Amino acid sequence: MTSATRPRLRGRALTGTLATLGLSVGMILTTAAPSAQAATWPTPNGSQGVSSTISVSGTKDYGMKRLYGTGDLGSGGQDEDQGPILKLADGAVLKNVILGAPAADGIHCEGSCTLQNVWWEDVGEDAATFKGKSSGAVYTVSGGGAKEASDKVFQFNGAGTLNVSNFAVKNFGTFVRSCGNCSSQYKRTINLNSIEVNWKGGRIAGINTNYGDSATLRNITIVGDSSKKIVPCQKYIGNNTGKEPSSNGSGPDGTYCKYSSSDITYR
Repeated sequence: MTSATRPRLRGRALTGTLATLGLSVGMILTTAAPSAQAATWPTPNGSQGVSSTISVSGTKDYGMKRLYGTGDLGSGGQDEDQGPILKLADGAVLKNVILGAPAADGIHCEGSCTLQNVWWEDVGEDAATFKGKSSGAVYTVSGGGAKEASDKVFQFNGAGTLNVSNFAVKNFGTFVRSCGNCSSQYKRTINLNSIEVNWKGGRIAGINTNYGDSATLRNITIVGDSSKKIVPCQKYIGNNTGKEPSSNGSGPDGTYCKYSSSDITYR
């Protein structure tokens, strides 16, 4: 289930044009998590079409190969219940991969997972969905970036803690959303650190106060939003009935939205 009404289907080019993907210049691409303060999109080391979901367990390093959807994964739409390009088992580690277009429903983490230096050129339904059912599940996104997410980038449907650091995002609806209307609801903890947020965008974090969610924001740089339209932390009243959740205010409160003005820099 998702937390917002989807836009109509829209077509996508089979592969992205890297020349148009620049956020800002200066990131040096390495296998370690790069700084999000000056992000430059990587050049793929070859491309591979994916017609059915790839299951990943253990550690998988793609060496900066681009994966894109074909066949059932190649519609390029925003419809619900698309399959992911990659499905990660509990404890899996995914490294150094670029998801091109079409990207279907990106990556699903069935339990705890680590996404290291993963890039989305053109987000499909969502970039990644975190689905573990244990309150002890930990999802780690370290380095990488995502753009062209007409709705959400990271969809947090499961339980546990999501940590995102050294990441760049551009042209998005909501960067991280705790599911507002999933049939099973949990307390969800979101920690965002060293994130470069590029206009345009709607919300950085969306959480459900009635389930005890929290979002902590540190070292957030917002680029190109001179009118300060991007909402750092939006609160909602979630439900398990599938209805669109109602909003419940925004801004820091020390309990649900944990940040101060010094944690956000505009440039």
